Amino acid sequence: MTSTLFTRRSLAAVAAALAFGGFGLGAHAQQSQRVIHIIVPFGTGAVQDTVARAFNNELGAALGGSAIVENRAGAGGTVGAAMAAKAPADGNTLVLAAASHNIAGFLYSKLPYDPLKDFVGVANVGNAGYVLAVASGMNVASTADFIKEVKANPGKYNYASAGNGSATHLAMASFLAKAGLQMTHIPTKSTGEAVNEVLAGRVQAVISSSIGVMGFQDDARVKLLASTGQSRSPFLPKLPTVGESGLPGYAFDSWIGLLAPAGTPKAEVERINAAANKVLADPAIQERFKRLGVEPRSQSAEAFQKLLRADWEAMGAVVKASEAKVD
Repeated sequence: MTSTLFTRRSLAAVAAALAFGGFGLGAHAQQSQRVIHIIVPFGTGAVQDTVARAFNNELGAALGGSAIVENRAGAGGTVGAAMAAKAPADGNTLVLAAASHNIAGFLYSKLPYDPLKDFVGVANVGNAGYVLAVASGMNVASTADFIKEVKANPGKYNYASAGNGSATHLAMASFLAKAGLQMTHIPTKSTGEAVNEVLAGRVQAVISSSIGVMGFQDDARVKLLASTGQSRSPFLPKLPTVGESGLPGYAFDSWIGLLAPAGTPKAEVERINAAANKVLADPAIQERFKRLGVEPRSQSAEAFQKLLRADWEAMGAVVKASEAKVD
């Protein structure tokens, strides 16, 4: 009888403890229920992929659950973006987007979503610079040399990108348009693949995100000619800008940020924004970003939304100037 009574009382006690979060189990189980999916619309090696994996664990923890990165590459980032646009607007599906997100709205004649209207800006996490790099076989030493060589041989040279509609595609297309050059576009599935094509000598040039080429500064197979920002990159300070080394007036860089499907409750957007900004304030996370060639950024969701609208207008002008189009 005593054994039976003890068992019943013990079970009742355990049940009560679990109901009220006793032993730390109830709270843990509740927190672990939430899984946030961060869609990266490019393959491994792309700047969004490496950035997402630099802070997803900390973001998930800050939101009381976990955040997993899912690569959904294809069609210049539009495959992953389309998946995110169609996801439930509950804050559990986000897309880590960049300049290519708005570019796609002007580059593609048909999209199954509207890059601006079907998303809401949640958190701006960083700014990524780009670098003009060429295969050593071109035997050029500066942006001016590169322009001169390509202009003397129209159609002879190729350039790689992370895919049709990607920022790496548009960055080079607008460069060529401004310089009056002709090169053949070789799209790949990621920035890493595009850079590898140049390293192998199969393609002569690429405008890559900084992270894609920072590790090859001393590699004899490739030469980094210039960064593409308005000012020199803090990660490659000895490298001149394209503007100062051969093509005045040219500049290209990219925001990187979390977007959610339109209709996501404002309270949820603000909650994720606060968590992201908290994570980005961590010196350890900032150091990870810097190693990736990305300048950490933090701002309110409202400010980020304004940035997205301004970038929409700017990218429209860039695409128009480049005359690039993807059917």
